[in-house]
Amino acid sequence: MIKRYSRKELTNIWEEKNRFRIWLDIELAAAEGMEKIGSIPKGVAKTIRSKAKINVKRIHKIEDKVKHEIIAFLTSITEQVGSKGKFLHQGMTSSDVLDTCFNIQLVQSGKILLNDIDEILKVLKKQANKHKFTICIGRSHGIHAEPITFGLKLANFYEEFKRNRKRLIQAITEISTCAISGAVGTFANVDPRIEKYVAKKLKLKNEPISSQIIPRDRYAYYFSILGIIAGSVEKIATEIRHLQRTEVQEVQEFFSKNQKGSSAMPHKTNPILSENLTGLSRLVRSYVIPALENITLWHERDISHSSVERNIGPDSNITLDFALFRLKNILKNMNVYPKKMLSNLNLTMGLIFSQGVMLELTKKGLSREYSYKVVQKHSVNAQNKNISLLDSLKSDKKIYGYFDNKKLESIFDLNYHTKNIDLIFNRVFN
Repeated sequence: MIKRYSRKELTNIWEEKNRFRIWLDIELAAAEGMEKIGSIPKGVAKTIRSKAKINVKRIHKIEDKVKHEIIAFLTSITEQVGSKGKFLHQGMTSSDVLDTCFNIQLVQSGKILLNDIDEILKVLKKQANKHKFTICIGRSHGIHAEPITFGLKLANFYEEFKRNRKRLIQAITEISTCAISGAVGTFANVDPRIEKYVAKKLKLKNEPISSQIIPRDRYAYYFSILGIIAGSVEKIATEIRHLQRTEVQEVQEFFSKNQKGSSAMPHKTNPILSENLTGLSRLVRSYVIPALENITLWHERDISHSSVERNIGPDSNITLDFALFRLKNILKNMNVYPKKMLSNLNLTMGLIFSQGVMLELTKKGLSREYSYKVVQKHSVNAQNKNISLLDSLKSDKKIYGYFDNKKLESIFDLNYHTKNIDLIFNRVFN
């Protein structure tokens, strides 16, 4: 992933040198396991650990000749440690190292993503409580519907990210496996006890059954969850973009003192960070399809999945980490305009209370169909005459057969729409 959309904590995990270090850890753990069951001499792992260094350039140079990355790695280590290097990788196959390493990198990345989500949850909770009763209009199809609060909108996002957190924990669990089963997964040349030892040493679980690889449905699940989380990121970003439009202007990304919005128009303050998140989310979701397609491989293995995973492994995790970090800062620093929210709510001059009037009419014994027709007629009349719905209703003598002025005006009370906010917040935050 390009540096512009990367954070070092994540990129460090996917750097080549770190990958080779993990390979060495796996090989050393396997060697320790072999020592314990007596299949190789005692002290091999200790000697190799003290002498082996990761030399990326040397590994590449050897690979240029042998055209095999694992062999190049093992050759490089053996050059440094001498004859004891021959005890490394005994009975193992390349995928034992590659897949176990990949899982370790995904677990490391997933834990950082979990922390990112925790930070977002903290900010959402704080902002939701701050704006718990900040009245704004709820919209369906982009059209004014009924009043809600901005805090309720944020609480909705919070609950979604709680679900995302659970999903990510499940995804990390899904790929926390280790395979040291040898060629075609039969353990013919490597004792099953080695896999058990390596798994425990590396804080993984045994893969119950591997062919020559760890089954790729595990990875499809992990990357699918990243795609879902990216969808939630875009959901919030899109909401902010809509609310920042000139015609709406209820929320605005923080705009620093020396920031410039446009090279041509000095007045512009564009929601560039949220727009950026929309693009990055699309990218993360695009990795889900190749991860799903990797499930199907030839027989016990082929390497059609390999090139895919070398790209989507780092890129999806690094991109999502960056997006989550950016989203946290947007939510933390955004400007919220309650007066504009209230102004926008009043644009339709009370039409948003139409359902309340209709329901009260049905309580008076009128059919729902007739009540709907009456209120719809007054809604159209109010719009055509540019008057409030309340004034239109007051001009209809028939209405007074059902309500007096006091009762009619009470239907237009905003507090009616916030009476269950505490209940909803208790469901979400307790």
